[in-house]
Amino acid sequence: MVDGLPLEEKLFPEYLKELGYATHLVGKWHLGHARRLYTPTFRGFDSHYGNWLGKQDHYSHFNKENLWNGYDLRRNMEVDYDGFGNYTTKLYTSEAIRLIENHQTESPLFLMINHIVAHTGNTDEPLQAPRKNTKKFSNSIRFIPRRIYAGMVDALDESVGKVIKALEKAGMLDNTIIVFTSDNGGSPEGHGDTYGSNWPLRGVKNSLWEGGTRVAGFIWSKLLPQRVSMDLMHVQDWLPTLYEAAGGYISNLLGIDGVSQWKTFEEGIPARTEFLYNIDDVYNNSAFRSGPWKVLQGNASNLDLGGTELWDSWYGPSGRSKRNSVHDLIPKIIKSTAGRALSRAGVIFNEAKMKIQQTEAEVKCKKPKESTKCDPYNTPCLFNIAKDPCEYNNLASEEPAILLKLLSVINEMNRTALEPLDLYNHPEADPQLWNNTWTNWKDYD
Repeated sequence: MVDGLPLEEKLFPEYLKELGYATHLVGKWHLGHARRLYTPTFRGFDSHYGNWLGKQDHYSHFNKENLWNGYDLRRNMEVDYDGFGNYTTKLYTSEAIRLIENHQTESPLFLMINHIVAHTGNTDEPLQAPRKNTKKFSNSIRFIPRRIYAGMVDALDESVGKVIKALEKAGMLDNTIIVFTSDNGGSPEGHGDTYGSNWPLRGVKNSLWEGGTRVAGFIWSKLLPQRVSMDLMHVQDWLPTLYEAAGGYISNLLGIDGVSQWKTFEEGIPARTEFLYNIDDVYNNSAFRSGPWKVLQGNASNLDLGGTELWDSWYGPSGRSKRNSVHDLIPKIIKSTAGRALSRAGVIFNEAKMKIQQTEAEVKCKKPKESTKCDPYNTPCLFNIAKDPCEYNNLASEEPAILLKLLSVINEMNRTALEPLDLYNHPEADPQLWNNTWTNWKDYD
C-alpha cells in the first residue's frame, strides 16, 4: 500500500527552495499523509495551514470518507481546533494575508493557495456558503442549490480580491506573478452534488471530454503582455514555466514531461503541439491530443463506470442572457477590490481592449443539425478540437490514418507507464482511533 505521492518525486517548492524562496502552502494537500514525510512541510513547504484530505465540511472541518469521519485542519503538523466553526475560505484567506504581511521581501516568496471552494463538502450538506454571499443572488438565481453554489464562488472571488489587495499594500505587485487556475472541469446540474457549468464544452469532472479537462487559466504580471492565449498547455507545464520565471535553469529539471511556457507568455511562441490527457487503468480510458486532433477511447461516462447516469453530454447554464452581456461586468471588475488594488499599483485599465479580450477568450461552438455519434467505450473517437472544441463530430471513419497514428502514440506511451499506486482505506487510519482526527497514523507519536 502506498503512503502518498512517492518521495522520489521532487516537488515544485523543493526546486524553489534551492533558489532561495520562502515557500508556503495554504489549503488543500491531498497527496498523502500516512507518514509525516509525505505531508507538506516535509515536501518543500516552510509552512502549511489547511487540510490534508480532498474535501470537508466548510465550517466544522470534519471530513467523511465512507463510514469514517474525522477532523482535518492543520497548522503544519499540529491540529488546529481554533478553526472549528469558521468558514474555510475565510480561514485560508486570513492565513494568506498574514503570510504576505509578515514576509521579509529580501527573499522571494512562493505562496500557493489551494482553496477547497467550490468543491463540495460532505454528502449530508455538500453546498455551504456564508449567508451574505448567497443573499447577493436572491433575485437572480431561484434554484437554491445553485444559489448556494454561487455564494461559494462569490466567497472565493472576495478572497482573490483581498489577497491582491494585501500584495499591493505590501508593495509586492511590481514583481509578482499571479496564477489562477483549476485542476479539472466542473460538475454541473447536480453531478457530484454541485451546480457548476462547463458550457459550451462536453462532459463533466472525472471524464476525458473537454468539459472535464479544459479549464480557464489566468496568469498576470507586470512582466507579461496582456493577451488571450489559445496555445496548448498541460498542467505539468506549470513547474518548468514558473521555475524559469523564478530564474532557474531548465537544464536542471531532469526526467520531467512538462515544458516551459514562459516564452509563450512573453512572446507568443508556442511551446508544444501535443499532450497526453491521461492513460487510466482504473477508469479504463485514455485520450491524446496532437495539433488539432484528439483521440478518445474507453470509459467516457459515469454510466460506463457503474453509475446511474450518463454525464457525457453538454450541460449549462451558459451564464449568458439576452438582457446582459459579459461586457457589462467590466466596470464592476475595475471597481472590485482586486481592480482598485491593481489601479493603485499603476495598472491602467483599457475598457475597449478588455471587451475585445473577453470576446477572444470565449469558446464558441456551432451545434450541427446532426452530430456524428461517438461511443468510445466500444470504438475510439476522433475530433478536430480546433474546429470542433465541443466534440460534436466524430471523424474517426473519415480520418482513419490520423486515428491509427494517435492510437499508436498512446500504445507506445503505455509501454513505459507505471503501475497505478495501490490505494485503499486502511482500517488503522480510522479517525476514531486517533482522537477523531485524520492523522499520520503510521508514525504518529
